[in-house]
Amino acid sequence: MGNSGLKQHYETASKTGVLQISNHKLKEIPEEVFTLAENLRNLDLSKNKITHVPEDLSMFKFLKQLNLSTNMIQVLPESLANLKKLELLNVSFNSLASLPKSITTLSNLKQVYLNDNKFKVFPKELIGLNNIEVVNLSNNKITEIPKGMSKFYAMELNVSQNEISVLSDDLHEAPRLKILRLEENCLSLDVITPSLLRDSKIHTINVDGNLFEPKQLASLEGYNEYTERYTAMKKKMF
Repeated sequence: MGNSGLKQHYETASKTGVLQISNHKLKEIPEEVFTLAENLRNLDLSKNKITHVPEDLSMFKFLKQLNLSTNMIQVLPESLANLKKLELLNVSFNSLASLPKSITTLSNLKQVYLNDNKFKVFPKELIGLNNIEVVNLSNNKITEIPKGMSKFYAMELNVSQNEISVLSDDLHEAPRLKILRLEENCLSLDVITPSLLRDSKIHTINVDGNLFEPKQLASLEGYNEYTERYTAMKKKMF
């Protein structure tokens, strides 16, 4: 399983805590990677041909960033729960359709990239994670945003390029949501409720490529309140 060409990578990682072995055509995670478990803070195994992530992933208990993007992974192990310090999880461009239930215990998780996978259902495991900031679920097959969003704490949610036709009636209660990307879905204008525009904290909502023209938002109740938040955000930037 070992790869002599990676020896230098392992030696460097033992000193720096950062291991990057992307684009090496690996079909599995090399045994040598697990011997570094106590050292690693950042593990990048992106752009390989990995199909299976073993339960031994639990050994990386000091890991803060895990990048498994652009592989052939269908399932993540429940042992992901042991990565208590994990702040960034990137598993984009794989074949995932669900998340392990244990991910709900990762209280330090801030950024989750699940774009370009095979999700048909919004992963409710992300609801209730207190420190989450960014969730990218773009380019999947999700059909609706579920109820329970009053406990969805991300500041930015990207669900563009899905098949969404339904938004939960409590989406406006998401306590920190400021950027909502809904481009290229199946939304009709009546799904954008007055409460979403008027009562939420959202200052940027992107709806290009749906079943209505973005300029039609201006006709909806609550649009003035939305534009006030957008203007205030722009002023803060300059």
